[in-house]
Amino acid sequence: MKLFRSFRRLAIAALALVATSSMASAQSLSQAGFDAYLQYVGAKARNEGVSEATVSRALSGLTINYRVIELDTAQPGRQNAPPPLAPYLSRHVDSARINGGKAKLRQIAGVLPSLERRFGVPPQVVTAIWGHETNYGSYTGDFDLARSLATLAYEGRRRELFEGELIALMKMVDRGVPLSRMKGSWAGAFGYPQFLPSVYLTTAADGDGDGYADIWTSPSDTLASISNYFVKAGWRHGQPWGVGAALPSGFNPDSVGSRLAPPTCSRVHERHSAWKTVNEWRALGVRPLAPIDGDVMTALFQPDGPGTRAWLLTGNYRVILQYNCSNYYAMSVGLLADEIAR
Repeated sequence: MKLFRSFRRLAIAALALVATSSMASAQSLSQAGFDAYLQYVGAKARNEGVSEATVSRALSGLTINYRVIELDTAQPGRQNAPPPLAPYLSRHVDSARINGGKAKLRQIAGVLPSLERRFGVPPQVVTAIWGHETNYGSYTGDFDLARSLATLAYEGRRRELFEGELIALMKMVDRGVPLSRMKGSWAGAFGYPQFLPSVYLTTAADGDGDGYADIWTSPSDTLASISNYFVKAGWRHGQPWGVGAALPSGFNPDSVGSRLAPPTCSRVHERHSAWKTVNEWRALGVRPLAPIDGDVMTALFQPDGPGTRAWLLTGNYRVILQYNCSNYYAMSVGLLADEIAR
């Protein structure tokens, strides 16, 4: 048995070397190299408890999807100056999304109180995530997830991420999720909330009591799953994500800049001020435009410069950023949630 395990480790290492060597240059993205890499991933999946039947079904016959590589490498890089926020908000916090969110909440009104008691997250906020991600399920993507994730892992720029997601997808199949349901975005997200496989395994929740977390067709399970994501990310019950703020004449936001160096999403957080309580902001002449407790810690955000809209953002805004680390995304989710709640 020890000899068998040693041989297996050597075999896995050899396959890894084959796969790694096939990444030496763009010209090495060949079907032969891809097939060798899939053998390595299959062996690794088996070591993590995935059944032989699932490995075979998920990986057999896959081919490289060069369109996925094109889409991944075409992602925009950093810009010197971020574009204004207001035009983005006008496109993403529109009447169609607002009315669509209200309609979805009416459809499942019976389960909303129990969901909010269970998770402590306002249903309007998680509904806004759903609306932003897939327009309430109208488009969830039609890429074959196993093929996309295998391609992105083999291509190698973010191998650790996508290889892990490919194995997580196989674990989902072992849990009973049909492989036929594994359709989604080119980057591996799927379902109404656009979860990655690893997120589904740890976070998907049953919202309607049928014993299954169906984020493909069930609004109740979708809201429960996003709510659970927010709870795990640190959502504080009873706090808003943020409130509008009126600044006094001549106020200089640079005077309250943050000196903290965030470990992630630095270009997002560097646009926020230092943290102060609401009462401390009031003492500086900054007036909240909606109810919020005076002891809540907030950061000032005025993305489009002097004379434009400003907000005081709470820690719950940072939770939204964990779903998608973009001020444009998080602001549109927060404002859409507010409109859905009206």
